[in-house]
Formats: sequence, C-alpha cells, structure tokens
Amino acid sequence: MIIVTGATGTLNGATVDHLLKRVPPHQIGVSVRDPARATHLADQGVRVRQGSYDDPSALRHSFADADQVLLVSSSDVTADVVTQHRRAIDAAVDAGAQRILYTSAHGTAFDTPYPPLAIHAATEAHLAASGVAWTSLRNGFYGDPAQLLGAWQETGVIAMPADGPFSWVDRRDAAEAAAAILTTDDPFDGSIDLTLPDPVTLADFAASASELTGRQIDRVVVDDETWVADATASGAPEAVARFTLSMFQATRSGHFAHSDPTLSRLLGRKPRSITDQLKDLNVR
Repeated sequence: MIIVTGATGTLNGATVDHLLKRVPPHQIGVSVRDPARATHLADQGVRVRQGSYDDPSALRHSFADADQVLLVSSSDVTADVVTQHRRAIDAAVDAGAQRILYTSAHGTAFDTPYPPLAIHAATEAHLAASGVAWTSLRNGFYGDPAQLLGAWQETGVIAMPADGPFSWVDRRDAAEAAAAILTTDDPFDGSIDLTLPDPVTLADFAASASELTGRQIDRVVVDDETWVADATASGAPEAVARFTLSMFQATRSGHFAHSDPTLSRLLGRKPRSITDQLKDLNVR
C-alpha cells in the first residue's frame, strides 16, 4: 500500500496519476484535507481518507496499512511548517510505514540565503531520526514560469535581480519520477537530487523565449533594492518581495549550480527543457 498526501494538489495529484499506470488502484491510498475533492480518485478504486498535518489522529487513520507514505511539503504559510512535517512523519511511523518519502528541494541546507531550504533541512533531520527508511526528493525549482520571469511577453524583457545557475524542472517530470521511485526495488535511501542535466539562468530563458516568439526577448538585470521597490509599488508586500529576492541571491551564490543525472535516469529520457516548458505558455 502506497499512501500519498496532497493528492488533490498539482504535484502529488500527478504522482497518483502515474502510480495508477504502474500499480493496481487498491494498492494506492490518499490522505487529503477535503475528500470531496478526491472523488475522481475514489471512483477509480483509490482509497481516500481525510487527513491533515494539524491532526495526528486523522493522519494515523489515513496512513493505516501503508508500506510507503509520500509526504508533500506543507504550503500553509501561516503554520509552523516544521512542526507540521514532524507530526506527519511521526504519524507515518506510528502507522507502521516501512519507508517515508518527502518532497524536498534541491540545495537543501541550514546555511543558505533562501529560507525554505532550512525548513526542508529540519524535516530531513527528523526523517533521519525517525528509525525507518526514508527518501527525500530534492526537486529543482518548479511552478509557473510566468511567476519566475515577470511580464516578459508584454515588455519584451525579463527584468529581474541578478541570478545564477539553477534547475527549473517541469512538475510533471517531478511527479513521474516520484512514482517511479515508489514502485522500484531500488531503495533510494536518503536525499536524492532531481534536477535538469544542466542548470539554466534567466539569460537562457530569454534565449528560449526569443526562439519561441520570433522576437527579441532581453534579459535585464535590476538592482536588488530597485527591484524590491518596484515590486512593492506594484502591490506586493515587502516581505514577499524580499522572500523572492532571497531565491535570486541563493542562485547567484552558486548554491544551485550542481546537477545530477538521477531525474533523467528515472524518466528514461531527458527531462522537459525550459523551452519545452515555455511552449506550454500562451506565448506570442
């Protein structure tokens, strides 16, 4: 039995879709905050139970009979996320899971300029102390490229703070890799990096955008404080702007420059490139 949390979200929802291609539905369970949003999975024979990182008793019930539990990192910005993760790990242990997997992030460490990485590091430390086998899926950055690049289609420029090399993976590839790990005999113990074969920069995004649109898209470097001021003038809270800035600062320190072939090996092909990912946007 494989139990997946966050299965109504984009990442682990796609993971469950891939699992359904690999194992019978009765071997899959999901732990979700709102089971009404998972009726499409129940209709396919997947076990659906309510669970919340804030309710250990419900988690233990939703994790019952699990051989493996895949925990998605919490997206609750108002919560003590590390405590939530610890509750989920402890509940999986109490439920008798033999392996716990966790969606972490590439570059995870305590001493980085990007705050979420310390949260992942603390979670990994709790996993390592849990007494059961564990795997941390250190995914490269993923999400909507429009959030990373700004209004480049309207302005013709990617105007962001100075950056450095990093991996921007397609969430669909991260989900497929997670499903492969959950259904392989290879234990994948500890942390594993799931990145592009070669890191990219915003200049690479500009080149890909230029190729796709047939017009020149320039990469313009904006001074950090000027960028924060512009972002707040556009309505973003300063704390949010500085949080985003910390990601750029972490990339340009070389923190995400390392690449790894594991994602390619799990997929049996090259991961979707940034050009592939931009093609999914309504580029013009």
